[in-house]
Amino acid sequence: MGVKIISKNKRAFYDFHIHERIEAGVQLKGTEVKSIRSSQIKIADAFVSIDERKEAWIHNMTIPHYEFGNRNNHLETRKRKLLLNRKEIDDLYHQMKSKNLTIVPISIYFKDSNVKIEIALAKGKKLHDKRQDQAKKAVEKKIRSGDFN
Repeated sequence: MGVKIISKNKRAFYDFHIHERIEAGVQLKGTEVKSIRSSQIKIADAFVSIDERKEAWIHNMTIPHYEFGNRNNHLETRKRKLLLNRKEIDDLYHQMKSKNLTIVPISIYFKDSNVKIEIALAKGKKLHDKRQDQAKKAVEKKIRSGDFN
């Protein structure tokens, strides 16, 4: 069946240096999946945390209410559990603490009718790093277009 990308977090590449990417499942309710199928999801402000019970949770991922849902509809910004095995969680936790990194979502997509999220270990960029990246992109754009004036 393949992969159908639902949403990408372009802001993460602007704000962070991306180190390592990991694919995880997300524990969702039925109305959340239906809202995701209509591509109504925002992951730009989302982040991942690991609690004291060694479980990974994603916070601030906004999935709007399902249009045809009833009173049992889901909460839009509730925290959702990420489905990772123990070794992956331990590895993420160790790298996060030892290298002072954060975990951010990169994209969310359907993979063979399952909702998957790509998360990454990342380090925040300073303002001068962001300016360097913008200048580099501008130069690459000029080179591609052939406009050297």
